[in-house]
Amino acid sequence: MVTMALYTIGGYSMKREKEDVLLRLRRIEGQLRGLQRMVSEEVPCADILTQVAAVTAAIKKAGMVIVKTYMEECLDKTQKEPGEKRKEALKDFQKAVSTYIDWA
Repeated sequence: MVTMALYTIGGYSMKREKEDVLLRLRRIEGQLRGLQRMVSEEVPCADILTQVAAVTAAIKKAGMVIVKTYMEECLDKTQKEPGEKRKEALKDFQKAVSTYIDWA
């Protein structure tokens, strides 16, 4: 099996978490198809909203896996870098997390 890397803003590899993220996204994709079917079949709104909440939670969890991995792999690697490069990596991380929180 060929493992391709998932890359973050700084270009660091997230090989360890790639399969987990992809599996989560495939499940979310299935949940979204299920939601489309529920709307088409005019399922009661309460049931649809329950599934919307489940999809939202799953997307947030996938995002948190990526944030956690970014912290562990990318920021740890920059500890050995010169001060400016380390500051730039931290700034990129803060920007990514801020955007994620604003949209989540």
